[in-house]
Amino acid sequence: MNKKREDEIPVVMGSDNIFKDLGFPEPEETLAKAELIHQISLIIKKRKLTQEQVSKLLKLPQPKVSLLLRGRVTGFSTDRLLRFLNALNCDVEIRIRLPQSRRKRHGRIAVTMD
Repeated sequence: MNKKREDEIPVVMGSDNIFKDLGFPEPEETLAKAELIHQISLIIKKRKLTQEQVSKLLKLPQPKVSLLLRGRVTGFSTDRLLRFLNALNCDVEIRIRLPQSRRKRHGRIAVTMD
């Protein structure tokens, strides 16, 4: 019995970038910013810092700290997020790799933490 049920929701395989799948402008940059914010949040959580302490460290009003910790990517440039990491005593290294083949049309941005 292969009859499709009317209430069945079709499943579509997405890419590795939810922002691209949702049609965001600049999805690669948005994903990188989201990953930077995630790393910042993990560092803050690991150090058990309060929002007030983070506010002082990052020189950021507490309501903006709240937005940052809730993953709000708008309002925070990539450069600003990198400076936040520096303020949290993290070194930031940007690595550029040449493509291995000419097939790849666009490069990608990735955020990793040691």
